[in-house]
Amino acid sequence: MPGQVSPDLRTTLRALKLGQMPGTLPERLTLARQQKMPHADFLELILADEVTRREAKSAGLRARAAGLDPVGVGKTHLASALGHIAVRRRRTVHMAPASKLFKRLKAARLDNTLEAEMRRLAGVELLILDDFALQPLDATETADFYQLCVERHRKTSTVVTSNRTPEEWLSMMADPLLAQSAVDRLASTAHELIIEGQSYRHRQKPSLRSAASPDPGGDDGAA
Repeated sequence: MPGQVSPDLRTTLRALKLGQMPGTLPERLTLARQQKMPHADFLELILADEVTRREAKSAGLRARAAGLDPVGVGKTHLASALGHIAVRRRRTVHMAPASKLFKRLKAARLDNTLEAEMRRLAGVELLILDDFALQPLDATETADFYQLCVERHRKTSTVVTSNRTPEEWLSMMADPLLAQSAVDRLASTAHELIIEGQSYRHRQKPSLRSAASPDPGGDDGAA
């Protein structure tokens, strides 16, 4: 049958670690016959398909490693989208809720890995701190935030999402002097985006009507 991939060819492709190619190869063979495509052009086409597949898979793996699971809405969603763009451009990215990142740095102090962890965070090309200053930062967290800002200033890119303005951050940190210095460095070269309007979380909340009439084919539990 024209365009069909034979078992022997499938075996060869798997041996060459091209096991995904049979998924698009029949379509490409049909196209090549219709357009009377030269062998070199056909080879270029199917190899370009494979590069696209591998790039997409690699980007997905790197996005998950960077903490860029597609969750969150509004400001978090926008920050995550920027992270995905950076990953696809092969930039190193790390995204984390600010509270968890500071807890991780505190834990690093206990096993003497703080210096290595700080060096890693300072070297990431795009660091995304999500939901910064939702709660007050103690002296240790304030000092860590200051050090990150100093190490990354004018060297790498940082995205910070928050429900508070940079001016409000100052009152949330334990050391006013370190807080002011950190915020000044971060804000001096920053682009500030203000997202207004109703949160998407409210839009996703089920209505009373839909809650009272569950989908017969769905789960009965509530998220």
